[in-house]
Amino acid sequence: MAVHDVTVNAAASEHPAPRAPVPPPPRPRRNRRALEPLLWLGPATLLILTMVVWPIVEMVRTSLTRVSSTGLSRGFAGAGNYTDLFAEGDLPGVLLRTLVWVVGVVTVTVLVSLGLAQLLNSRFPGQRWVRWAMIVPWASSVLTTALIWRWMLNNFYGVINRLLMDLGVLDAPVNWLADPGPALVAMMGVAVFVSLPFTSFVLLAGLQSIPAEVYEAARVDGAGPVRGYLAITLPLLRPSLVVAAIINVINVFNSFPIIWAMTRGGPGFATDTTTTYLYKLAFDNQSVGESAAMAVVNFGLVLAVVLVYLRVVRRKEDTA
Repeated sequence: MAVHDVTVNAAASEHPAPRAPVPPPPRPRRNRRALEPLLWLGPATLLILTMVVWPIVEMVRTSLTRVSSTGLSRGFAGAGNYTDLFAEGDLPGVLLRTLVWVVGVVTVTVLVSLGLAQLLNSRFPGQRWVRWAMIVPWASSVLTTALIWRWMLNNFYGVINRLLMDLGVLDAPVNWLADPGPALVAMMGVAVFVSLPFTSFVLLAGLQSIPAEVYEAARVDGAGPVRGYLAITLPLLRPSLVVAAIINVINVFNSFPIIWAMTRGGPGFATDTTTTYLYKLAFDNQSVGESAAMAVVNFGLVLAVVLVYLRVVRRKEDTA
């Protein structure tokens, strides 16, 4: 019996029982690599939350709050601020004027920028200097530019009145900014002047990205300059046009310095857009909650215009 036990133990020692598999040790390096993107995304996410999301939340919250003239919160107002806003008699005119302002400035800016981009894309003497000169209105302060144009349009000492009178176009100086019609046209001209450099250079970058071989193939097929521009340049320039138009819509919609520096929205509310109107509601009428409601409406209008524009562009791309 003892011999049998020794034999069994010896066999067991020669062939030990299989053990359960031991899990591999964790790999801290791989886990650290998986967390590395957070180091890059974290600051950008924090910046977006702080500079974009939080102000929007505060804007909506203020529009639903009853705020005193001293800035103290008096509790939940519900839709009261929106009701007071839409009861304002000047609001329909402000909304219509804002639509005219945005559509007019963006349309003229894009059309003129197409010509300027085509000019800057061609070679001519002094091309570099012309490009540098195009940057000046963009690099200058918008407020400073608006004040300069206000001085130029002054009816007493403005150079525009003096020039037109010297040329015999006018018999007497005109107060361009006193009448709402000419004042709005003048401000739209300044807005176009300020917006041209950025839009032109965006379209110029789009033109320079079009391969020259495409135009050579079109010439071989017998396409002339006009047909080549309509059939080749504009379709290939569409991404740049979309970017330029959207950024211009946002900028022009929220343009405050030009209007405030030149007319302050006057006389009365005759040249106000939604941006200057909400400022007057907050500081002239002491209606902070109503002003916040106007800001929410303005934000919604900007999103609506951009989304409609993108949908129209996408529909054209699908049908093309």
